[in-house]
Amino acid sequence: MSGHSKWSTIKHKKAKTDSQRAAVFQKYSRELIVSARLGGPDPAGNFRLRTAIEKAKAAGLPNDNIKRAIEKGSGAGGADNYEELTYEGYAAGGVAVVLEAMTDNRNRTAGDVRSIFTKFNGNLGESNCVSWMFDKKGSIEFEKSVDFDALFEAAINLDADDVQEEDECYRVLTSVENFQSVVEGLEAEGFKSTTAEFTRIPQNNVEVTDIKVATSIMRLIDRLEELDDVQNVYANFDIPDEILQQLEV
Repeated sequence: MSGHSKWSTIKHKKAKTDSQRAAVFQKYSRELIVSARLGGPDPAGNFRLRTAIEKAKAAGLPNDNIKRAIEKGSGAGGADNYEELTYEGYAAGGVAVVLEAMTDNRNRTAGDVRSIFTKFNGNLGESNCVSWMFDKKGSIEFEKSVDFDALFEAAINLDADDVQEEDECYRVLTSVENFQSVVEGLEAEGFKSTTAEFTRIPQNNVEVTDIKVATSIMRLIDRLEELDDVQNVYANFDIPDEILQQLEV
């Protein structure tokens, strides 16, 4: 198991409680609010908002919630003043962790994040202490019912960086600058993505074979993701499947 993306896949398969679902809905609502505030309420002219709407719908966020969030962001509903922040640090075993947050209270968020790092044998660091270890990319995922060869050809013709076959999907990677043009170009070619978002891909992974260290890492990431203010968490660990199966997180 490498990094955070496969951990997310595992978690998506778990049964969701009402409280977990509410937390997920809150994260998508914040992204909708900020996207509408920064680029306007019309998804036709606001690519970030359009992708946020698609992600929210895929996650099951009701249309009324989506509408209210966009209205808040555009000033029609008394928007909360969220700001986007990035936190960085190290988990157990020297694993680098980067998390992205949206918050209306940076002191609260910083305190919560620092407490979790400390509790699970990590250290919250200074800005840019580990983010240089990750490449920011556009990530566009497609169901495996898609013709891979046709997708590959279309993506490369649109100047995508790479096309990968994952366990449960095909993934097209792009530069940040080409992300929107590749998404829209593939749509024009008839390829409908399941997700389209920015991600951070580690340049190198840290192999973790100690069960106690692996447990601390997974618990740290899990608890960070449970924070209302945290939108995304990325890490550069590689846990072998035989170790992963023994963990209780």
